Amino acid sequence: MAADIETSSSSSLQNQYPTIDPTTFDLIVCGTGLPESLLAAASASAAKSVLHVDPNPFYGSHFTSLSLASLSSFLELPSSSLDSSPLPYPPTAAEDSSSYEAVDLRRLRLYSDVETSGNFPEPSKGFLVDLPGPRILYCADAMVDLLLRSGASHHVEFKSVDATLIFWEGKLCAVPDSRQAIFRDRTLGLAEKNQMMKFLKLVQGHIDSDQCGNGGTAEEDGLVRIPADDLEMPFADFLRSKRLPPKIRAMILYAITLADYDQENAESSKKLIVTKDGIESLALYTKSVARFPNALGAFIYPMYGHGELPQAFCRCAAVKGALYVLHMPVCALLFDKETGKYKGVKLASGQDIFSHQVVMDPSFEVSSSISPPNVACEGLNASSLSGRVAKGVCITGSSILPDSSNVLVIFPPKSLYSDQTATIQVLQLSSNVAVCPPGLFVVYLSTPCDDAISGKKHINGAMNALFHITNVDGPVTCHLSTEGSEGENKPALKWSLVYGQELKQASFGAVCSSPMPDENLDYRNILETTKKLFTTMYPEEEFFRKIPAPDNAEDDSSLPE
Repeated sequence: MAADIETSSSSSLQNQYPTIDPTTFDLIVCGTGLPESLLAAASASAAKSVLHVDPNPFYGSHFTSLSLASLSSFLELPSSSLDSSPLPYPPTAAEDSSSYEAVDLRRLRLYSDVETSGNFPEPSKGFLVDLPGPRILYCADAMVDLLLRSGASHHVEFKSVDATLIFWEGKLCAVPDSRQAIFRDRTLGLAEKNQMMKFLKLVQGHIDSDQCGNGGTAEEDGLVRIPADDLEMPFADFLRSKRLPPKIRAMILYAITLADYDQENAESSKKLIVTKDGIESLALYTKSVARFPNALGAFIYPMYGHGELPQAFCRCAAVKGALYVLHMPVCALLFDKETGKYKGVKLASGQDIFSHQVVMDPSFEVSSSISPPNVACEGLNASSLSGRVAKGVCITGSSILPDSSNVLVIFPPKSLYSDQTATIQVLQLSSNVAVCPPGLFVVYLSTPCDDAISGKKHINGAMNALFHITNVDGPVTCHLSTEGSEGENKPALKWSLVYGQELKQASFGAVCSSPMPDENLDYRNILETTKKLFTTMYPEEEFFRKIPAPDNAEDDSSLPE
């Protein structure tokens, strides 16, 4: 990568830390996760001077893709204070001045309750495992548009997700993604198909009326808008009012709009979707289906894993002049003693670097016990933790869905357990996206949870429903029912890892903290938060100025390979 300064992977070789010149930047970014990389690239595109460092010897931070061995090591890193003692280095201006206060940083443990089962399949080096998995992108969502607009699409390729399934009444049912698919679905009766078609026609008419841009001409054009009162009601109530059966409602709510929490019980839902938001997600889904000639469905996945996305934006930032230093921890933040205003950072090398703004990886924390009362860094503490996600990674020897490689599976709330208040999202990937050897599959599972016990219970329940698991008493004979079949043998589970991840919100100010990967399958919330962080830092600047396409650029319809 251009403009990189790569350091030794051994932290003991302190004399190999490079000296950074210049020592003053508009922005310092610590961590190369997707939000941090987006901010670095957008800031560099806006002609800001950017120093981008990462304590890890690899790109991606909490949004990276790792080998199996590296994944286990990363998840089990102990929570410990960073060594804030300066290494042998010439004194800097901050050290000589009594006007600066150095506030030490430490690493917050964001992963816990790690359990593995089985042995690494060989060759274990042939795997790339997403730390933020499971993740997909809508073909027409803002992240894809941003990849195209910024030029980052030149550094990453995509493959289509072949099918979306929903676990309903003990069976895996295909989610129809078009009118033709609805009519081919043998599990739906004629009345249900007619209700579904009528509903889709209503939604499409509302979408078209929004896009016509002529105010009162919608009725003249024969378009029907959904009443304003209906747009503010819970989306599940709106679907019931259209007499859609429970199975179709579940498909729309959890497999198309990708709702995380139970939508059928408005009083207990932690994140209720109103009709307006649901219609927007349906419009996005409809626009995504068959947008690209090589991706007939609504969803795509990046070749070589989601760690390619932050790397693509890091490359864009480097081309614009951002300076990169890997394996370089930030040990302390520098503040003015009188005003408490942020001034800069102290690196593990002992060097002090100054900037107007700093963005910190979410794993960095300032303890309230060591932070002076007048120092404004409230976002860098454990109080910004906002929830928890239970996750699983599995390796199997065959596909969940015969003759399909990359498959999305949704377990709606209460589909496995009565106390299951959130969806369980499952993504199976094959060797055609270059994340595992041929003949094997990587499967990700995720669900929001209140505690590790319930979260891991639900993850293990989904694994038991999908896979053939050998226990201490010997193999269990079991079958997985799919629509239109008498039952197929479940894929054999060869290796699994289950763990918990903390959710940490972004914080704003001269010292910003970027967000952790959230509980969602897509990047819409992450991108909106990142835009807000950029706008807070640079309110007069555009988030990624549009770059002119080169003369030999291909049309955006060729994005997936």
